[in-house]
Amino acid sequence: MTRSERSPLLLAGLLATAGVAHFASPRPFDATVPSALPGTPRTWTYASGAAELALAAGIALPRTRKAAALAAAAFFVGVFPANVKMAVDWRHRPAPLKAAAIGRLPLQLPLVLWARSVARGGEAQA
Repeated sequence: MTRSERSPLLLAGLLATAGVAHFASPRPFDATVPSALPGTPRTWTYASGAAELALAAGIALPRTRKAAALAAAAFFVGVFPANVKMAVDWRHRPAPLKAAAIGRLPLQLPLVLWARSVARGGEAQA
């Protein structure tokens, strides 16, 4: 299997793993939900987990891959505020945790580029 054939499956696997994590251990995700959003953080945690699982399934299937990959790119942009909130909230935590929270911020760009690359059918950018 070539790199370009593995790339969509790897992205689908990443999204599926994250989606399952939202259901298996929702509390850490609840804490990243911006308070400006209506409803409860748990509702947003479960909704984003379900979205990640749906995106993973869509990317795994060649017939829906392009649309799902473009939706994944938009999803990665959409969850960026949660990563910003996490970095702000964790600014007084021990250095390794603070570094992890801050380190997540620039990772969104490669994820967006990777999803766009999968949508185009090209090799992964990440």
